[in-house]
Amino acid sequence: MTYCVGILVDDGLVFVSDSRTNAGVDQVATFRKTITYHRPGDRAIVLLTSGNLSITQSVETLLRRAIEAEDESRSLMQVRSLFDGARAVGGALREIYDYDGKHLEAHSTDFNAGLILGGQIKGQPPRLFQIYAAGNFIEATPETTFFQIGETKYGKPVLDRLIGRDTSLTTAAKCALVSFDSTMRSNVSVGLPLDLTCYRRDSYDFGVTERIDAGSAYFNMIHNEWSAGLARVFNQVPDPDWEI
Repeated sequence: MTYCVGILVDDGLVFVSDSRTNAGVDQVATFRKTITYHRPGDRAIVLLTSGNLSITQSVETLLRRAIEAEDESRSLMQVRSLFDGARAVGGALREIYDYDGKHLEAHSTDFNAGLILGGQIKGQPPRLFQIYAAGNFIEATPETTFFQIGETKYGKPVLDRLIGRDTSLTTAAKCALVSFDSTMRSNVSVGLPLDLTCYRRDSYDFGVTERIDAGSAYFNMIHNEWSAGLARVFNQVPDPDWEI
């Protein structure tokens, strides 16, 4: 299991992914789930992945081959829009399903993958997409400020309450990290290190690319302050007026 979130605000985008792929008593594996595609002055694109690692790694390989082949319809370095980029990622998923789907099914393994694609190509606004295992996708709208994939339920409430399109990039990044702290508190299958990537609108460059591990002073402060703050607010809420 893993957890990834992509947030689209007026000022740009924030992406965070964890790196845990397997959790158990005696086995924890970590793999990077954030992939970036960047041409200064032209485009900055981020892909977040979750689900079956063999599937998502195959997606990354097909996308890399398309870049090397300079395939205008499938290369994220050459597509004319992020919509076309989402189609390229969806197409890669469908190609992998055609090759592996029946074999996975024969071994009682679901074709499980979820991806988030976002960024900006010159001349167009920043965009954010969620791509499903079937290769279809949806795009963020003014009413849809963020997408999550993987273990989503524990980190969603804080995003629902605090994130809007007018939220600053700094606040969005802080809120995303609080969302991860809440998730990690409730589910051991999500864990450090985290990869944080921030993109400011019209910069065509990544302002922050930070790997957050157990030694991160800021993330440890969030963990302590958020827990203490929740306890403090809870204790300030009046008790019910009925007897128990």
